[in-house]
Amino acid sequence: MKKQLIVAGACLLILFCAGPATRAQFLQENPLKPVKTDNPRETMMTFMEAMNGYREAFDKNDPAINGYIDRAARCLDLSSFSFVDQQQRGREAAILLKEVIDRVIVIDYSLIPEKSSVPGESLLRWRLKGTEITIMVQQSGNRTGEYLFSTDTVSRVREYYELVRHLPYLKGSGGGARYSSGRFEERFPVWMKGEILFLYIWQWASLLAALMSGIFLKVIVSFLLRLAQRPVTEEEESWFSKILAQGNSPAGWLAAVLLWYTVVHLLGFTGIASSVLSVILKVMLSIIILWLAYRMLNVFSDFLVRATRKTESTLDDQLIPLISRAMKVLLVILGGLIIIQNMGVNVVSLLAGLGIGGMAIAFAARDMVANFFGSLMILFDSPFQVGDWIVMGSSEGTVEEIGFRSTKVRTFYNSVISIPNADLATKAVDNMGRREYRRVREVLGITYDTPAEKIEAFLEGIKNIIKNNPATRKDYFHVVFNAYGDSSLNILLYFFLKVPDWSAELVEKQNIMLEILRLAAELKVDFAFPTQTLHIETTPDKNDPAARTLFNLDEIKKTAADFGPGGKSAKPDGLGIYTPFFKEMR
Repeated sequence: MKKQLIVAGACLLILFCAGPATRAQFLQENPLKPVKTDNPRETMMTFMEAMNGYREAFDKNDPAINGYIDRAARCLDLSSFSFVDQQQRGREAAILLKEVIDRVIVIDYSLIPEKSSVPGESLLRWRLKGTEITIMVQQSGNRTGEYLFSTDTVSRVREYYELVRHLPYLKGSGGGARYSSGRFEERFPVWMKGEILFLYIWQWASLLAALMSGIFLKVIVSFLLRLAQRPVTEEEESWFSKILAQGNSPAGWLAAVLLWYTVVHLLGFTGIASSVLSVILKVMLSIIILWLAYRMLNVFSDFLVRATRKTESTLDDQLIPLISRAMKVLLVILGGLIIIQNMGVNVVSLLAGLGIGGMAIAFAARDMVANFFGSLMILFDSPFQVGDWIVMGSSEGTVEEIGFRSTKVRTFYNSVISIPNADLATKAVDNMGRREYRRVREVLGITYDTPAEKIEAFLEGIKNIIKNNPATRKDYFHVVFNAYGDSSLNILLYFFLKVPDWSAELVEKQNIMLEILRLAAELKVDFAFPTQTLHIETTPDKNDPAARTLFNLDEIKKTAADFGPGGKSAKPDGLGIYTPFFKEMR
């Protein structure tokens, strides 16, 4: 074990004494070597070794170049940038910092401290001699205790580069990082290099030209996409043309924003202008992509709707609108979070903050959650479907739409009622649309002077009308004389119709009623209507009615007995004109 430790220590000593190229070669062979930032000396050494390796890889077109530059960026405090920007900003800052250092000083690592010169005190910061380039210890965050180039150094590194870029590389330095500004300002006249509102005149002019070019590009792209659409009817319209139609406008703006993003990057904006323009373009790009995705969801939903029309089940017809809405809501939420993240807001912290008030939000949204689960119950339990006629309490009508929160019912007054799904899930719903038979119950009142023989004939005729109608249920119905009304003899008409909808029910009921009306005319049976008769027992010219009431006691007894068992007037089954339906079925 002791021997292995001696060998390892010797290897480390050789590596420390070796030149930058040797150490870079060791790094290339050991890509998982940890970034040493335990003190200013190690931070500077790690940074310079990585950047020297980057320069060599750049000259050799080595694929390991990204590993070097990312390792160098780990030595920078990038906490002031958003997580999305840290890689790009870190690489740019590392290259510029190497360009600055190699022009102003040759690093002597032995002069960089490893600890504080004052016994008992911690080394909090170290500044490169003759510059404002500073390495500071991290006081918070996940890199607490590490020494990194300060945020001030990182944010001002382009300013430092502008001040020293005319200087040559010092002898013995690494020779920079092969940075080429590609700036346009050298091509503009002197008067365009004046500054207005934090930007040079040439930059304002370039932005205006880029804005006009982007708008022109948007018009061209939209025009080309419209040309690609075939002029066909809706039934024959292809999915390709639908995609082009939905993505026409978003695609045009997407091309414009990409052009603007490229121009801003090429112009090399710095400072506040760079941050503001970067945020604006990222937000615009996120909104346009969200817009385009939303439009494509419309095409996808239309595809699903057309596919469900070919199936016999109505469950998928209800499921597709719910799925479509859910996907759109989810897309908007995710898109909104991405937009907020691009604006520099820490979404994780924001969601954590919302979690603190989660109980209050859940309490306030309890009705919404109840309605959502109510919609799921309606969907899977299927007490009714779109197009069914339902009755719930005082609400009655045809179901038009089943949503996440409520169900829309079109009443017979042509108004629309929105019923919360939570109510539909917990209360009784009478689904009139699922009736196999539709009941008809009517009471026909005929006059009191109608003879019994005509009443039986009338009942028999109505029974035959019901049996003859093709829409009636033949195995169960009633036609009976069942009550003495106030002003009529009441006949109960009770039967069922087997029809697909309410409209057919009304027509078949009408047909039967017209047949009954013709039957009554043939038999000369009159329908009664509410009347009142005033009966006067006595008048001055008439005697007391009691004196006129003369009858034979034996005669009336015989008459009553004739209606008993075996009597000549007894007809317990009627006169034989009318045969009850249930007797016919025996």
